[in-house]
Amino acid sequence: MHRSKALLILLAATAWAGDFSGAAALQFTAKAVAFGPRPSGSEANRKLQAYIESQLKMLRCQISFDSFTANTPIGPVPMRNIIARFPGTSDRAFVVTGHFDTKPIAGMPFLGANDGGSSTGFLLELARVINSSPHADDIILVWFDGEEAFGEWPDTNGVYGSRHLADKWAADGTIARVRALINVDMIGDKDLGIIDEENSTPSLRRLFWRTAAEMGYGQYFLESGFGTEDDHAPFLNKHVPAIDLIDFDYGPDNAYWHTEKDTMDKLSAHSLEVVGNVVLAVLRKL
Repeated sequence: MHRSKALLILLAATAWAGDFSGAAALQFTAKAVAFGPRPSGSEANRKLQAYIESQLKMLRCQISFDSFTANTPIGPVPMRNIIARFPGTSDRAFVVTGHFDTKPIAGMPFLGANDGGSSTGFLLELARVINSSPHADDIILVWFDGEEAFGEWPDTNGVYGSRHLADKWAADGTIARVRALINVDMIGDKDLGIIDEENSTPSLRRLFWRTAAEMGYGQYFLESGFGTEDDHAPFLNKHVPAIDLIDFDYGPDNAYWHTEKDTMDKLSAHSLEVVGNVVLAVLRKL
């Protein structure tokens, strides 16, 4: 009986997950990248916000915004997180997040196809799938602004959007309903390798790696890793179970990361689909 139940859960998870289109996610990513460099506070950033909102308005979700002004090394910068809530019927919520801004790099037209673009496109395709999928719990998708640091990365420079939303949700009680948070970052690399991010909640790490293996995707989820400071960290600090799905080996010796080489030709629809299928399968299991 136990074995049969486990098989049914796996089959249901896989069926739901199969709706995720890597090609569509890649197309959404290309739309985001076409706006050019998109640092927080820039005109291109605002145009991308409008595009994300226009896509969400076609779906059955509740759209809200978390607007604030961040104190950065270059002075005050306006930022805005975009939140899409797909309501369920329980008092529980599961959250999937990523960032849409790109790092401001002086003298470099940094397009951020993978770093900022892939998470943007991924979440838009995930929204489309969730829109037509039954779910008992709230599923909340968040596009974070201000993930990137202005210059170097001390503790107070970077992850502005996630820090602000974590504080806001802690104050208004939302965070008590969040059972798990999944953050995606740089998940479009043709040579996909998701690190076993050491700061992430161990039970979620085990669940993702086991699910990926069950689905035949084990090769893309690496056995080694290290800790990163990413948009999951502010929620971990508030005792929310959270995981960061991130490929931190982008190009030979990570040569494409934060350079003008981070362009669409380095990305793969297959990589986005792998991550999408696993995320949806885990959401079904949760």
